[in-house]
Amino acid sequence: MFGFKKRRRQKLRQTPLPQSWISVLKTNVPLYNRLPPADQAELHGHIQIFLAEKLFEGCRGLEITDEIRLTIAAQACVLLLHRQTDYYPGLTSILVHPQAYRATHREHLGDGVIIEGEEVRLGESWHRGSVVLSWEDVKRNSVAHSNAQNVVLHEFAHQIDISGGQGDSSPVLQQVKSFAHWASALQENYEQLCADIMADRPTVLDDYGATNPAEFFAVATECFFENPRQLQQHHPQLYNELKKFYQQDPASL
Repeated sequence: MFGFKKRRRQKLRQTPLPQSWISVLKTNVPLYNRLPPADQAELHGHIQIFLAEKLFEGCRGLEITDEIRLTIAAQACVLLLHRQTDYYPGLTSILVHPQAYRATHREHLGDGVIIEGEEVRLGESWHRGSVVLSWEDVKRNSVAHSNAQNVVLHEFAHQIDISGGQGDSSPVLQQVKSFAHWASALQENYEQLCADIMADRPTVLDDYGATNPAEFFAVATECFFENPRQLQQHHPQLYNELKKFYQQDPASL
């Protein structure tokens, strides 16, 4: 079974993207245009596998088009460049809403106290099964990429975090010493962001990253790819750890 999957993926990697698909990438995915040709070619192969293995479902009447699939798949697969990967093994489907949507929120306050209500969301990442996205916000982030926010990168960073590196060859996750240093750097920068927000100091990282360490990782991933030079300038240790983790150096592009 494993050999069949490996051969099928290799065949998909070698299948060229139609020119019309590449045009969508150039228009909708600013990250794509910053990649060198070798990385673009690698990304094409990842996209082919991602599209073949993941199910896209439209919600609230949204019709799934090639534009939607490609725009989301390309950004999700940017996170997989330069290393062996099992393509988000816990993920089976991407649910796409036309706009921001309402979802039930439950918060455990302790002592058996639970607060439940509705909140508006742009996206979410489930522990197993699905990533949920607002197409309107996916498109908005693609156009206004200079604000360092990207809902696709954010939610797929959660998928990487949830999987614990399953099927991932990142040396940060495979080497004990590297992982310890990585965890320490993230914790220090997370605590610094919390302190900056409490003191009302400006920060290149979005305030939402102070919610908890998992959200910090997702926010830091967004900033690493969307605003790399500022992240490198203001948080050099964090930038270097993300550079090792993702095996990429977007500030140099």
